[in-house]
Amino acid sequence: MKKLLFIAAFAMVTSLSMAQEKELRGTISKDEVNVDVAVFMWDAASFDFGKIKQGVPVTHEFTFTNTGKSPLIIVNAQPSCGCTTPDWTKTPVPPGGTGFIKATFNAAVAGPFNKTITVTANTQEGSTYLTIKGEVVVAE
Repeated sequence: MKKLLFIAAFAMVTSLSMAQEKELRGTISKDEVNVDVAVFMWDAASFDFGKIKQGVPVTHEFTFTNTGKSPLIIVNAQPSCGCTTPDWTKTPVPPGGTGFIKATFNAAVAGPFNKTITVTANTQEGSTYLTIKGEVVVAE
């Protein structure tokens, strides 16, 4: 009896959550874009360091322009691992203004690498992904 009540309660909760999801999807279509938000326009969203020496940190600065109608505010820049340290424009970037995300890779372990930096900001998408890659070679 307890199993039957549990299953019935689970089915009811599931159907309610699906109904709310359908209601939310119905209010904004995929094709609609909020024209009043900030927009990243990256010079490039990925960078290849090529071959770099082990033990020598390398840095690349990604630059962007805010092509939106609102100031762009970067909330966080989160690397995919502890081997990459990000820095970014901490002040709001006005429409037409430029900013940066700087990624420093520590190059401690030999071999190829492919890392991402997840940039969270007040854009339509909410998150943007930047990529750094290359190959760490043993220093001679």
